[in-house]
Amino acid sequence: MTVWDDLVGQEKVCEPLAAAARDADAFVTAAAAAGPLPQSTSMTHAWLFTGPPGSGVARTARAFAAALQCVSPDRALGGVPGCGFCDGCHTALVGTHADVSTVVAMGAEIRAQDMRDTVRKSFTSPANGRWQIILVEEAERLNEKSANAVLKAVEEPAPRTVWLLCAPSVEDVLPTIRSRCRHLNLRTPSVEAVADMLVRREGIEPDVAAAAARATQGHIDRARRLATDKAARDRRAAVLKLPLRVEDVGGALRAAQELVDAAAEDAKQLAEEMDAKETEELKAALGAAQGGRLPRGTAGVIKDLEADQKRRKARTQRNSLDLALSELTGFYRDVLALQLGSRVAIANADAEDALERLARGSTPESTLRRIEAVAACGEALDRNVPPLLAVEAMTMALRSG
Repeated sequence: MTVWDDLVGQEKVCEPLAAAARDADAFVTAAAAAGPLPQSTSMTHAWLFTGPPGSGVARTARAFAAALQCVSPDRALGGVPGCGFCDGCHTALVGTHADVSTVVAMGAEIRAQDMRDTVRKSFTSPANGRWQIILVEEAERLNEKSANAVLKAVEEPAPRTVWLLCAPSVEDVLPTIRSRCRHLNLRTPSVEAVADMLVRREGIEPDVAAAAARATQGHIDRARRLATDKAARDRRAAVLKLPLRVEDVGGALRAAQELVDAAAEDAKQLAEEMDAKETEELKAALGAAQGGRLPRGTAGVIKDLEADQKRRKARTQRNSLDLALSELTGFYRDVLALQLGSRVAIANADAEDALERLARGSTPESTLRRIEAVAACGEALDRNVPPLLAVEAMTMALRSG
């Protein structure tokens, strides 16, 4: 199974990426043989992948990175790079390839200090791979200083360095950066395509796969998680009950508290899984013995890691709340569809009784106001309003309609 098989519903994007991977492979092969370098028409040193949430932007960029690092012998026989099985493909896909560096935001933004080592590495030759690849998963979170650092690296890259930037839209990236990138725009895959992927790749029962794909409206990662994780299904069910629990002030405030507590619990679980391991690995790298004291002068490094972990925990809580807000928006959209006489695009068919009840008991105007209240909650969280305060304001607005 090739790396391109993971790109659900993105056939138009796969073609130019496969062509670029072939040209890139020819370039490196000719350089290694000290022969004349081919004049590539489809490969470039910087790419910008954009698309709506759930379209698989980061997955597409990583698949392309794997194809660039592919070392399958089939390439010499005319095969397309990106076999999915060789060491280059496998390590690039799982994130352990020495020449594929991934940059993600630990908090609300990607800071210059987070980019410093990566930008420095981008000017070096590949250690053992075919290309030096820098994958920035959330380029929209680059702040001014980190974006300027990326701009300088993209303007004058090393001969075998490739930058892969991911963002929701081109407007989320500095014009000076995007003008130096080749742009590929992904689309939201169809519900049918996501359901088919769940059946083929995850072994999910067709009915369960179809329900998960429909509930998430083609969001690949959420659909996979919903189909395979009972805890995710339970959390979603709890969120979809919230609109029926805000009929009085007490119920609205309790629902807000529970929603924030659930998001905090998600963040806590992730911290428990990752923080201790990261801390021990860093201590070992600094030369501390098992359970022993740190060498002198290294305490600041540990404090920096703890600060990053704290930012990541807050970001995880925010992501969990964002998911709940997205599910609430979908719920009220279904209510609006019923109020307007349409049943074709109902996403939350498993909550149809609640949808019918709210559709009968309110007007389309009040449903639109509730959708606006959910959006306002997201905007408040963007402004760093305390989560509980933002969610309480939302549940009170949902109550009043």
